[in-house]
Amino acid sequence: MKKVVLTGDRPTGKLHLGHFVGSLKNRVEMQNSGDYEMFVMIADQQALTDNARDPGKIQDNLLEVALDYLSVGLDPDKTTIFVQSAVPALYELTIHYSNLVGLGRLQRNPTVKTEIKQRGFGDSIPVGFLTYPIAQAADITAFDANLVPVGEDQLPVLEQDREIVRSFNSLYGDVLVEPEPVVPEGNAKRLPGIFGADDKMSKSLDNGIYLSDDSETVKQKVMQMYTDPNHIRVEDPGKVEGNVVFIYLDVFAEDQKKVAELKEQYQKGGLGDVAVKKYLIEVLEELLSPIRQRRAQYEQDLEQVRQILTDGNVRANTKADKVLKRVRDAIGINYF
Repeated sequence: MKKVVLTGDRPTGKLHLGHFVGSLKNRVEMQNSGDYEMFVMIADQQALTDNARDPGKIQDNLLEVALDYLSVGLDPDKTTIFVQSAVPALYELTIHYSNLVGLGRLQRNPTVKTEIKQRGFGDSIPVGFLTYPIAQAADITAFDANLVPVGEDQLPVLEQDREIVRSFNSLYGDVLVEPEPVVPEGNAKRLPGIFGADDKMSKSLDNGIYLSDDSETVKQKVMQMYTDPNHIRVEDPGKVEGNVVFIYLDVFAEDQKKVAELKEQYQKGGLGDVAVKKYLIEVLEELLSPIRQRRAQYEQDLEQVRQILTDGNVRANTKADKVLKRVRDAIGINYF
């Protein structure tokens, strides 16, 4: 039997290279292996927990994220791509699970605490944001997901989701599937932004290279990349540690022998930043060119993209409704 995978993204902006190495590339590989049943969710409801006063941001980006999914190679014939708010069962499951979690446990979740601080909510924390681990448990269990790809920073949330599953099953019987995390390895864990190795590539920081960027935009962004501030002249020795250009080459260049040679030359002196950046531009263009081509094809028929989401919503509802029935039966609230 195939393992079931649930993953997704908040539609708060176009997806970038950080998303590609952190999750999208792995999703396509899992999809194409044929070993998994894939559900990929556009988490619009979760995005609204801290964007409720600006819903247009979510509306404007929903199709953009769908286009990014399709352009990197997610195949709607193999993967169910759906919109979170279009699956009503998720809301009812969230309510049932909320009865099993104390307020203090939510407030102690390290990931939630960090994200609350980052957003500067102060004492005005939206309840929906505070309780998103509960909603995430609903998202995961609604599809009987065995595996959930997550970054290391999201592990505390997934662990709380697992606690909810164990609590429910302890009370009502073996009803829910307990998910396991899938953490990316190596370079996939974190891709820095273009302005420095200490900053994670982020939509909010506007320091990313987007999958939809055209060739000229990619070129401009690479030429802005942080290198070694002390590498002023070509003949000066340079540092590769913390040098964003070399970090990207480590991740994206197929010819790692050439990268090693460039590093050696750069450290000795005699290799300029511009030359290294030009090579990175070539590497990224090789990666992004087919992605752009697929995106352009889908952009010519946005109605087809909407239909793909509609079809995915139908499949997602069929699956989630079955799980909801199990939950209602277990609790004993299927009165009629």
